[in-house]
Parts: sequence; C-alpha cells; structure tokens
Amino acid sequence: MALPPMHSTRVHEAWMRQALEQARLALSTGDVPIGAVVLDPDGRAIGRGRNEREAHHDPTAHAEVLAMREAAEELGRWRLDDCTLVVTLEPCTMCAGAAVLARIPRIVLGAWDPKAGACGSVLDVVRHRQLNHWSEVHGGVLARECSALLTEFFRAHRD
Repeated sequence: MALPPMHSTRVHEAWMRQALEQARLALSTGDVPIGAVVLDPDGRAIGRGRNEREAHHDPTAHAEVLAMREAAEELGRWRLDDCTLVVTLEPCTMCAGAAVLARIPRIVLGAWDPKAGACGSVLDVVRHRQLNHWSEVHGGVLARECSALLTEFFRAHRD
C-alpha cells in the first residue's frame, strides 16, 4: 500500500491532531488553547508548543514560537527551511514573522483568525513580497474542531 503524499488532506489532519493535543494541554494552565508542532521533512514532530503566556508570564510564549524553538534546538540550527509548522489558529504577526525569519516553507493552520491573523486574514506577513522569505499556507484543516476548542474556552471565561 502506498503512503499518502506529505501534503494530502489526510496527512494534514493527522498533523493537526498533534497540534490539538498541545492546545488541550494549555487549558491546564489557563492559557488560550492554541497548539503547534514543527515537523521535519519526513513528517516527524521535532518541536511542540502550546500557549504558555499565563504559565510563564511571558508575552512571547506563543505555541508557534515555543515549537520553533524546540525544533531549532533538536536540529541544532535556526533555519527551519525544510520543516512544516502546524498550528491550530492562524499565527499572529509575531509568530508569522518568526516563521519567516526561521525560513519555514509551509504553514498548515486550523482556524482562521479574522481579528489578528497574519497569514492571509488580516495581514499576510508570510507572503509579503518585500520580505526575504515566503511560506505557502494550507488553511482550514480541522477548522471546526480547532474553532470549537477556542469558542468553548472563551465562553467559559466570559461566564
């Protein structure tokens, strides 16, 4: 039986399930449930992250940044130019900028963020023509599941 292509819907959904696992872990510290994984060219998770801003009182402790840091440590280099970033919510400007600086060639995201997204919703940092690197974006992967987790979290915090 042939393996599915690295960028098929089925593969992206499997990767997103790993990011969703990370997002659920953020709930234990009261952080917004956003999760991310960085995958090597073979699809192996080499970096994992979840929001930890509340846990560490660190405004930069976003899931994507933490996953990229772990991946860079694992690889022993800052250039992640052969990796894929998978995240449950469209990256913000900071995280999209970090992905550009890390030279990440592709981003797979779950829910689009019409308020602060920087991969095509509000801004498109990762495909800005004047920057030195661009990323392809595959959006809407398990979007309902990713959105539901966030909706439930914010509903509970408003009540």
